[in-house]
Amino acid sequence: MITQTNTRQVEPGITVMEITGGLNLGNTLISVEDAIRKLIEDGVRKLVLDLAGLSYIDSAGIGMIVMCAGQMGQAGGRMRVAGAQGVVARAFGTVRLNQVVPQDSDVDTACAALAAASGGAGL
Repeated sequence: MITQTNTRQVEPGITVMEITGGLNLGNTLISVEDAIRKLIEDGVRKLVLDLAGLSYIDSAGIGMIVMCAGQMGQAGGRMRVAGAQGVVARAFGTVRLNQVVPQDSDVDTACAALAAASGGAGL
């Protein structure tokens, strides 16, 4: 399963990273984590992970999302997960990811939530 990412800017100050394929332990996971970390280092403070095209995730992938959300919070930013479905949504439900990282049904909803957020640190 090939994992691909695509990053784009939407409304002022909001970055969307689309992740497709699978997100599991291995070099690809490290590459995705490094890409998110670089976005944070480059000043991104509102990030949406678009997971609509993600068909598989394991505990390492979930852990990476939690860790990156924590790093974003420490940097004074906010991160949301959008579009998770199928086995990915079930995995998130099992570990109650929504208690750590806000989840939305689609990218537009996530972007609207970030646009409405008035500064402040947090997830």
